[in-house]
Amino acid sequence: MTQAPGVVWITGASSGLGFELALRYASDGYTVVASARRKDKLLALVAQARSQGFNGKVLPVVLDVTNDESVNKAIGEILNTAGIPDIVVLNAGYYEPCSLEEISLQHFLLTYEVNVHGVVRCLFGMLDELKQKDQSQVVLVSSVAGYSGLPRAAAYGSSKAALIHLAESLRHECKASGINITLVNPGFVKTPLTDKNEFPMPFIMSVEKATDAMYKGIQSGRFEVTFPKRFTWMLKFLRILPYPLYFAITRKFL
Repeated sequence: MTQAPGVVWITGASSGLGFELALRYASDGYTVVASARRKDKLLALVAQARSQGFNGKVLPVVLDVTNDESVNKAIGEILNTAGIPDIVVLNAGYYEPCSLEEISLQHFLLTYEVNVHGVVRCLFGMLDELKQKDQSQVVLVSSVAGYSGLPRAAAYGSSKAALIHLAESLRHECKASGINITLVNPGFVKTPLTDKNEFPMPFIMSVEKATDAMYKGIQSGRFEVTFPKRFTWMLKFLRILPYPLYFAITRKFL
């Protein structure tokens, strides 16, 4: 009898990359624990996986990453029904482009509550369990927006920069405990989040191609997974420029 590949827990699985990644893992025979706030969206994911006859199964677990009680309850349910995950993909995120005239304290608080505190709640809620396994993997889904400060992304970009810093800081200590940290930094991907943008998005990828790149990158075990390469390497270069040149270029993004 062939052994199942393992268990993967994905947050933010109700749409976009999270939804497609859950289907990809299910197609490869994984037991997928799919989490998001909306149960109807999770049930639609379960139904689609079944209709496509995937070898793996999808277990819906409702979760609000901004709520301590919800996170603790969800983790208990995951451990009881699926066991300790082999892979944890912390993908839940919030994005709302804001100009200086629109931005507010509330916008910052909500962005950080989902993108930073939500990740930390889920990560440290599961960390002691992951240490019990010989090998496991935690995937933090950040963004190339976290590489450097860009117009209209003060809250979102800085929250994603925090995730990049978090991944870098945890890398060595987690590895010593058998936990491999993977950082995913996507560029523009066609999802409900990027549909909010009213500006040109260079090298925007379909969600299917982005999911394929993300899945293969996670499986590779390398620290950073980033796509599309042409765009992300341009931004990596941008962040090492002297500030006068950097600001001259980014001013054009206004």
